[in-house]
Amino acid sequence: MYVPGMVELGFWKFAQENPNHTAVITAEGEKVSAGALLASANQVVHGLRAMGLKKGDSIAIMLPNSTEVFELFMAAAQAGWYVTPVNWHLAAPEIAYIVKDCGAKAVVCSSRFADNAVKACDSLEFPTEARFCVGDVDGFRPYAELKNGQPTSLPEDRAAGGPMTYTSGTTGNPKGVRRPMANATPEAVSSMQAMFLALFGMMPGSKGVHLVVAPTYHTAVLNFSTNHLHLGHTIVLMDKWTPEGTLELIQEYKVTNSHMVPTQFNRLLKLPEAIRSKYDVSSLSHMIHSAAPCPIETKQKMLDWWGPCIYEYYAASEGGGTLVTPEQWLAKPGTVGLPWPISTIRILDDEHQPCAANDVGTVWIRMGEHKFEYHQDEKKTGDAWKDGFFTVGDAGYLDEDGYLFLCDRKADMIISGGVNIYPAEIESVFITHPKVADVAVFGIPDEDWGEQVKAVIQPVSGISSGPDLAAELLTFAVERLAKYKLPKSFDWSEQLPRDPNGKLYKRKLRDPYWTGRNTAI
Repeated sequence: MYVPGMVELGFWKFAQENPNHTAVITAEGEKVSAGALLASANQVVHGLRAMGLKKGDSIAIMLPNSTEVFELFMAAAQAGWYVTPVNWHLAAPEIAYIVKDCGAKAVVCSSRFADNAVKACDSLEFPTEARFCVGDVDGFRPYAELKNGQPTSLPEDRAAGGPMTYTSGTTGNPKGVRRPMANATPEAVSSMQAMFLALFGMMPGSKGVHLVVAPTYHTAVLNFSTNHLHLGHTIVLMDKWTPEGTLELIQEYKVTNSHMVPTQFNRLLKLPEAIRSKYDVSSLSHMIHSAAPCPIETKQKMLDWWGPCIYEYYAASEGGGTLVTPEQWLAKPGTVGLPWPISTIRILDDEHQPCAANDVGTVWIRMGEHKFEYHQDEKKTGDAWKDGFFTVGDAGYLDEDGYLFLCDRKADMIISGGVNIYPAEIESVFITHPKVADVAVFGIPDEDWGEQVKAVIQPVSGISSGPDLAAELLTFAVERLAKYKLPKSFDWSEQLPRDPNGKLYKRKLRDPYWTGRNTAI
């Protein structure tokens, strides 16, 4: 909660005081000053208001990692609008669903994704005067028209706005996570957002270079990158993530921090030692990760390589959460940490009764007075809340010192012969094998046991799949896992279905095995 008298931060204040500071370095290497970014964001506000957008309205954007993302975000965040980043990998009907569901009054896309954007907008009969494109696309106005002739001054009647992001939709249509607009100035809200980074030790006045390694349509990626702008840091954009490209940018721009996921750690560690060792990563001070359980061995290897700069937190689009420092994690390997100062964690069983220390149950979170709803889905919203706490369906436990340990999503849990099996635990073993590039574990039907464990393996390039590799993997795993957790069968894949941020679409692998059955997993 913003306290009157606390230090006032925020991009708009910083940019006015430091107009020549480099705010953004694009994927093409162009340096954009804070003053230029502020001027463009102000023009966007004036341009959209001239079209009739009012406080509480929404805009949808479908853009690669680019300056325009942050122009539009900083416009919405000072005009009282919701901004919804749309996953540009979606098909046209999926895009149309989100554009309609969020109530967008304007759409801004890139010509790179124009085919599906055009189909989506045409299917909705979306007004052509409210369609904008970075690049030339028939039926869309050039994005530059939105700003042409508009003043670069701060708009009047400024009000805090922010993102309205959508859950991934792996269990049905995506749901918009909509929070009430704060009745506060943009500076008050952005000060709180910037101070979130203080939880990790990044304080006002610090110098920082933040590397954006995943698409900004992801909630955490957008939040962290804009929070760094509010703190006065430079953000460096990647268009397409590669392991060696990450190391190159860390060295070139002396990157101090980033936000990553364990899949990226695994792929960095698969690089040959000769490549890993030739890059200087000594500038790193805060490498933050989240989004999925990180195998203990993977994180230990990253700490050995990059030093004690790796922080982890637990949260979701809906809120959070916990945080663990490198020192805390080394003392309790595998934990995702202690609650944030504004958060409370409790573990409940299936009857909603508190679990004892070290007993696995469902993780419920309270984050101060934080509230959200799933847009136009009262049932999903109601199911997510109980007694002021919310859940996203994760299973975990608190140890005797109050540290949270995650097991898996309850929806992914395998029940075989009445025994709970957590795929994440099995995946964390196989991913450390040198011949495994990626792995997914899930339950498939078993007439006797209800479910059995299936593993889908993506071998490292040049490695042949088949019975010999399966036997080698089982020999490797039997020393690390109980026998009942071992896969009963293997499938092989050239590429597992992950989005660019590393999220695995496990249902695409699992659902075919359950098609036509009454049991829903």
